[in-house]
Amino acid sequence: MRATRDELPIIFGADPAAIRGADWGGFRSLILSLPAGTDLGPLLQGLPDDLCPCPHWGYVIKGQVRVTYADTEEILRTGDLFYLPPGHTAYVDEDAELVEFSPPGEHEPVMDVVRRNAAAMPTT
Repeated sequence: MRATRDELPIIFGADPAAIRGADWGGFRSLILSLPAGTDLGPLLQGLPDDLCPCPHWGYVIKGQVRVTYADTEEILRTGDLFYLPPGHTAYVDEDAELVEFSPPGEHEPVMDVVRRNAAAMPTT
């Protein structure tokens, strides 16, 4: 299986801030395009400890993302390969594009909460 970024369906958001992906070989394969200033915290409200309970593996194509756990923080930068264990949130410091792989069975309930929280947010 293969796909370009633009061939993948958008599963959340809209360009230029979108999550595109497909389920392949037991993983949800994603490309995340997130503008600077994106705070995932409000979107994760209602999950255990208001943190993402799904693990993710991936690569930062460009940008910088600050990942916060209950007891620590780390910075993901362009060129970083990463593993995010359950129990995290993130803030986008610089416009970012990431490739990410997640187990679909754990990822979909997170996306359900994210969609619900996004729909409840006031629009400006």
